[in-house]
Amino acid sequence: MTRRRPRGLTEADRALWRAYAAEVAPLPGRELPPEPPAPPAVPVIAAPAPPPPVAAPPMRWAPPDIVVNAPPAGLDDRRWKELRRGRIRPERTIDLHGRRAQEAHGAVRSFLADAYADGVRCVAVITGRGSSAEGGVLRRELPHWLNAPDLRRILLGAAHPHSANTGAVHLLLRRRR
Repeated sequence: MTRRRPRGLTEADRALWRAYAAEVAPLPGRELPPEPPAPPAVPVIAAPAPPPPVAAPPMRWAPPDIVVNAPPAGLDDRRWKELRRGRIRPERTIDLHGRRAQEAHGAVRSFLADAYADGVRCVAVITGRGSSAEGGVLRRELPHWLNAPDLRRILLGAAHPHSANTGAVHLLLRRRR
């Protein structure tokens, strides 16, 4: 047998009963007990409202970064092998020998923009191998330049046309629409 727990009145039930009983004339000797004093009101400190959510800018698709000699997404295997093995002949070439990095960067940007505007599909950028063991400044900086948003959108892939010649990079450009 389960024991029933005594059911008490809630504060709302008590307030309702008092409001009803106040309108009824009590029998002699049956007056309502005085109301208990209200508990002191605890000041409610409102938590600061969280700032409204900032609308995130709409996500835009960005092509993956260009890595020299790494197969890019969106290029079929046959075309990638032809580019990597140097079978796709560049239609234009730019030689960066003897240029400073800032000058070479501007030259590469304008060279690629012009080639894309003319509908050229493959170009060669000759940076040279550099005098240090890790290569020259231009050779190290070229992948960074190619991944700039304005150039990345026109490039499909980059590869050294021959494994022994790491001072030249063939770039496959997207078709102009």
